[in-house]
Amino acid sequence: MRIGVIGTGTIAGAVVRGIAGDGHQITVSERSAHVSAELAGAFDNVSAAPNQQVLDQSDVIFLGLMAEAAPDILAPLTFREDQQVISFIAGADLARVGDLVAPARASAVMMPFPGIAQGGSAIMALGDIELVNALFGARNTVFALKDSAELDAYLCAQAVLSPVARMVGDAADWLGERVADPAQGEAFLRMLVATSLAEAGCADLIEALNTPGGYNQRLRQHMEAAGMTGDLMSGLNDLEG
Repeated sequence: MRIGVIGTGTIAGAVVRGIAGDGHQITVSERSAHVSAELAGAFDNVSAAPNQQVLDQSDVIFLGLMAEAAPDILAPLTFREDQQVISFIAGADLARVGDLVAPARASAVMMPFPGIAQGGSAIMALGDIELVNALFGARNTVFALKDSAELDAYLCAQAVLSPVARMVGDAADWLGERVADPAQGEAFLRMLVATSLAEAGCADLIEALNTPGGYNQRLRQHMEAAGMTGDLMSGLNDLEG
């Protein structure tokens, strides 16, 4: 495919890295000079260009923009009717994206994560799931959503990733003060959490770790009594607005 990328921040850069080996012709926005130059230097099939040239050379467009910046960046640009747009803009549904890119077609909204660069990542997507799968499904898992309300709920719930990373990081810091190799300790905790949750549902894992008086049960119960569950639900409700 001829793919254009408007907005080359961390996520868009990871998306490009994840598909750069698939034979596409990819043109990225040169507005983020460091990222675009790095991508163009790393892959023979990736080039950087001004935004309008990105559109002129592409049939499928990725929008990796912040919601508040998107209208001003996109308004001066001319899209074509035959173009398909996949948006990574958080908070903008298909109708809103369609308004921003007319007469092009807003094909899908998807929310990628940095792990898409290596593959094995979860992708939530709304719209043309066949197109998203064609681009990313070989190495990632695409979770198809039914409507904008479901997308909004997933967006709120996925925010648990940062608190989980903070919790693991804090535990790693605690461990690092007590062991000879702090980096090994953090690597152990990251692998433990990632592989355990990949292999078992949350309820099943909690039950498996629920040995009476065991370390896992005692720490979980301590944190629950301290308000962990209530704080999480309160935070999710705040995000939902």
